[in-house]
Amino acid sequence: MNKKMLNNVLKFLVIFLIINYLYGVFIPKQGATTVAAEPVRIVMSNNEYGKEALVTATIENNTDKDLVIPNDCPSEPLDVSIYTGGAWKQIQATPDIACGAEKTITIKAKTSLKVPYDNWNYALFGNNGRYKISLKAEDAKQYESPEFTIVNQNIFKSLWTVIFYQPIYNVLIFLTTKLPYHDLGFAIILLTMLIRIILLIPSQKALKSQKKMQELQPKLEEIKEKHKGDQQKISLETMELWKTHKVNPFGSCLPLLIQFPVFIALFYVVESGLNPDHAHLLYAGFVTVVFREINTNFLGILELTKSNTFVLPLIVGLLQFVQMKMTMKKSAPQTGKKSDMDMANTAMVYVMPVMVAFITVSVPAAAGLYWATSTLFGIAQQYVVNKESEKKNGPKQIIEIKA
Repeated sequence: MNKKMLNNVLKFLVIFLIINYLYGVFIPKQGATTVAAEPVRIVMSNNEYGKEALVTATIENNTDKDLVIPNDCPSEPLDVSIYTGGAWKQIQATPDIACGAEKTITIKAKTSLKVPYDNWNYALFGNNGRYKISLKAEDAKQYESPEFTIVNQNIFKSLWTVIFYQPIYNVLIFLTTKLPYHDLGFAIILLTMLIRIILLIPSQKALKSQKKMQELQPKLEEIKEKHKGDQQKISLETMELWKTHKVNPFGSCLPLLIQFPVFIALFYVVESGLNPDHAHLLYAGFVTVVFREINTNFLGILELTKSNTFVLPLIVGLLQFVQMKMTMKKSAPQTGKKSDMDMANTAMVYVMPVMVAFITVSVPAAAGLYWATSTLFGIAQQYVVNKESEKKNGPKQIIEIKA
């Protein structure tokens, strides 16, 4: 992106923000009404949920004293009813989950509390229909949420589950049950390695294509400088250069796009795959598992179900930095002024690892372990590609130096 384009983008953003601010100040929002708040309100995150979507309720305590709710774990936190046979019928679920020592749930005065049904979601909301959630407060008054409905997943979500999420989820649980002590950490490492090996060929092609594009970057810059201001000539010579060197500019993108949904599915599997409520996604007769028996403490030092705030993010960030440095490694010494692309790549080497480290802090350590394993595999791949590039370009570099 050149300076002129960047300036235009910044001007547009400033004008856009000013217009939105003035619109909010001088033009009143339509449809806003003030109503007397109920002592206790149950607000649903949506009016309609697709199957597998997480149902979440928010309890608002608008009173001047704390609201105390009995903790019925492993049963659901609030009463759930479904409309069937012309009447509302209460339904219940008691999954095999670990419960804390708290006997009650307390919501402070004038505050609210989100209640996700992650441990009971499919057991309670696995069928299409009309639902509502209710709470019986200390004053014996019954408070109910608005009705909401459960509908079938859209076709894209269903395909995502069947093609990507479900197979990876089953393999992870299978590996966990077969490993000594049902060790989740080693299962994640094995699963990550298995996925990377399956996708080895497309990812290797992507890395080689990326390396070729990097090697041609100086020549592309020469073309831009030679025909400065003539975009048509630049495009024609660029296409000719790619054709001569048999480089597909999209060669590094398409294989990565194929991998992307697989890695996203793997990420979500390691993040939430131990929830017994997901057991319905296990293939019939494929895996028999007692979720409580899975060992989530990797090597006795890393609890995989909780986020790690320092050591793991630092390791993942450093690994990402090494991989980025190897990716940006030049195959030949470069001279002259750095291009915009070079400066952007240099900045990315330092920005990307920091971003990845912050993301690792915010997710369970299981996801961080997956990322670290995948990055280590990527470093090994990049090392092979760099060595191949050095062997290929070595003699050519010597000839050029002698000339």
